[in-house]
Amino acid sequence: MYVSIVMWDLKKSEATVESLRDYLRDYAVDAYSTLDGMRLKAWFSNAERQVWGAVYLWDRPDQMQSLFSVSKAIEIIGYPPTSVGAFALEAIAEGNSVHETLTGLGLALESGLETGPEAGAASGPEAGPTAGA
Repeated sequence: MYVSIVMWDLKKSEATVESLRDYLRDYAVDAYSTLDGMRLKAWFSNAERQVWGAVYLWDRPDQMQSLFSVSKAIEIIGYPPTSVGAFALEAIAEGNSVHETLTGLGLALESGLETGPEAGAASGPEAGPTAGA
């Protein structure tokens, strides 16, 4: 398997993390669910820093060419991603979780959750080494 990581710095865009959640709900989640060879796409954000991005898992490297085939993100954000990376997957570990499936999870799809700036802000040791980047 292969991994793609795409990220935008939204500071120069009229789009915000909050406005891009509508794009996920209204279009992107369903559109990306139709791509052949894409096992998973997980969108991430940090509303405080206005960072938006996604991590993809692909069956084969040639399928990563479909990265933007159904996307409207460049059009909505107004410019290409700030960072794009492609990698070979080394390993996956699935831990014990209260969630039986990942489908339907996330701030854009869940109701009643905090969606303010602190919802996407990582802090503390669990935030990892790039929380301040």
